[in-house]
Amino acid sequence: MFGFDPSLIYILAFAVFLVISISINRLLLRFSRNLGTRESDDMPRWSKEVKPSVGGIAFFIMFLIGTAAMGLMGDAATSITSLQLAGLFAAATLAFLVGLADDAYNTKPVLKFLGQFVCANMLYFADISIELGPSDGINYFFTVLWVVGIMNSINMLDNMDAVATVVSIAILGSVLMFVIGTGPQLQSSAVTIIAVLAGLIGFLGFNWYPSRIIMGDTGSQFLGVFLSATAIIYLWPFKEPSGEYLQVRQFLIPMLIFIMPLIDTITVFARRIGRGQSPFVGGRDHTTHHLAYNGLRDDAVAVVFALISLLSLPLAWILYRSFGQWQFIYILLAIGYFVLMFIIFQVVHERGKRRLNKS
Repeated sequence: MFGFDPSLIYILAFAVFLVISISINRLLLRFSRNLGTRESDDMPRWSKEVKPSVGGIAFFIMFLIGTAAMGLMGDAATSITSLQLAGLFAAATLAFLVGLADDAYNTKPVLKFLGQFVCANMLYFADISIELGPSDGINYFFTVLWVVGIMNSINMLDNMDAVATVVSIAILGSVLMFVIGTGPQLQSSAVTIIAVLAGLIGFLGFNWYPSRIIMGDTGSQFLGVFLSATAIIYLWPFKEPSGEYLQVRQFLIPMLIFIMPLIDTITVFARRIGRGQSPFVGGRDHTTHHLAYNGLRDDAVAVVFALISLLSLPLAWILYRSFGQWQFIYILLAIGYFVLMFIIFQVVHERGKRRLNKS
């Protein structure tokens, strides 16, 4: 269909989408200053200044534009089926609406969880599922756990300017590399990913410390679905054809790409449960907050999260390129890297807690 290098199409598409994203965010900032300008008791933000939660609207608009552009490409090669695209569209739309309702009306957490559960089921029954083995029950459980978990992880990570944004950019950029890396032919499914990635990068200029706009639940819920779904399609299939359950190697690439949301969520959940506190009650006890307690500025915290997320990509890419001939050292390096980062953040957490108690 196209007579020139597909990479030029990707670059051109990204440039166009980026201009559109920046324009949309400027318009939203000008005309929607009141949407989501509240302080939720369930998810208190680090900054005391209330700001419009309109970033997610721009993300969703970019998703719609990217999906429409993908449809116009017709016979271009794609690694996503029509059923999967329909399921992703339905789940992303529901997640957007659930987040929008929460930003506008501060809905109860149980309603948000119900919406997340329905989103996960939409993806599963649209054939976007984690295939661990022949048991549909186990595959269903892990799919729902992954989707709901990532939706909550991105939501919880959106507690400080730009942190959730830079982490999502790193994750989506990594997924895009895996999509394009499947072959030299044009991948029409990459266009939607490029559109949302451009939406995030365009939003970053407005969300960087000190931010003028935040993504709110509208953005974090949409991103949670989109990131978890694209990861299921492009990052989770790497397993040996033996049919064995819980193959360690199948978990490694998603674990590395999603390293910061996973570390933050595991840390917060474990420590809150250890204190006898509900893990779903908000607080200023995230890894982001403890980096700040150790003296880092808000923008430096975002840089740390971005760098660690990007440092994980080369190791994940090595695993991807060497799939089928993995050596034990690869598995050891991947797990060792994750454990090392996890331990470092536990040390940061303890130091931050001591400094906070002294102040």
